[in-house]
Amino acid sequence: MAESPGSIPSAKRLQTDAFGAGLPAVEAPIGYIDPGIERAQVRVYPPDSGLEVVRPTSAERAMAIFDARPAADRLSLDEQGFEFHPCSSAFGDFYNEAAVRALYYPEVERAVRDLTGAAAVVVFDHNVRSAVRAARGEPGVREPVDQAHNDYTEQSGPERQRAVLQGANRTDLADRHFAFVNLWRPIIGPIVDTPLAVCDARSVANGDLIPTDIHHFGDDDLKLPRHTGHIYSLRHNPGHRWFYASDMQPDEVLLLKCYDSRTDGRARFMPHTGFRNPACPSDFVPRESIEARTLVVFDAAR
Repeated sequence: MAESPGSIPSAKRLQTDAFGAGLPAVEAPIGYIDPGIERAQVRVYPPDSGLEVVRPTSAERAMAIFDARPAADRLSLDEQGFEFHPCSSAFGDFYNEAAVRALYYPEVERAVRDLTGAAAVVVFDHNVRSAVRAARGEPGVREPVDQAHNDYTEQSGPERQRAVLQGANRTDLADRHFAFVNLWRPIIGPIVDTPLAVCDARSVANGDLIPTDIHHFGDDDLKLPRHTGHIYSLRHNPGHRWFYASDMQPDEVLLLKCYDSRTDGRARFMPHTGFRNPACPSDFVPRESIEARTLVVFDAAR
């Protein structure tokens, strides 16, 4: 039986209130999962292994992708599931993993806490993406993802929360409502070739979310996964409402809510993907980006 993405009624999730009407848009292909797949697998190998990420078969569909920049003040993590903010950084050494963890993570923690009003924020992971650097085999660098997905499921959200709190020695926060919020930032700008597209959570029906096992392999063993988790792939629905922020610069961020433990009608799962921008000029600078993953903890206990 397919895993249910939660108790939010489909009718509630499909109320978009015509958000996006009047905004400029491009039409571009979105990589959806093949409609015949009911459960899928992703296999992620180390960037320097020479092995490509194995994903489920895609079925691209042309979709309107609206520019959220003019509507930034109307975006809400609890409504659309994403927000767009000016947010400068004093950090610049994004390909130095140790420096990112030591110096950038505290910046992210402060920014997410300030932008969400959270009681506590734990930054626990990140990835950097650049097609050019990945092609050169630079350690730790991956290509932009071109298939729509959501980072957590009804099952893996609570599992990941427990693991993150244990790793951070913050099990005292285990009884609080929580969410997983990613902070996505360009490393150089403007981002014009492969922007990040985000799907209004209210336009995603329960049946659109396909449980997908994701296996992560380490350098020491390319046959036995080091870690197995669960994400949602996204099945096409013509009602999906896609957005991006045009010409993003390094002093701007997108917040992406990928899971919320609360089941009171607010956004819980917000699919996203990179897309080929048809408005990309011929003299573009290839995308480079960093995405930090955070556990956001709220005041109220469950």
